[in-house]
Amino acid sequence: MTRAYILIESVPGKESDLIQVIKGTTGTQRVDLVTGPYDVIAFVEAPDLKHLGEMIVKKIQASGFVARTLTCITVDQ
Repeated sequence: MTRAYILIESVPGKESDLIQVIKGTTGTQRVDLVTGPYDVIAFVEAPDLKHLGEMIVKKIQASGFVARTLTCITVDQ
């Protein structure tokens, strides 16, 4: 299982819409609205790196509510 934290800068005013998209995405374990340079942080799981990339690009980034993402893959077991 591949796990990652996705730090997301939202399109202004679309944070709530983005959170709903992420919550509806298979593999999402947790999603939080945060302060600082990013607006949303999600913790996700996928079977492998390929599926993780597809989740980020085809679901989250394709929502139209994302300005930028930074993915931090966990390295502990």
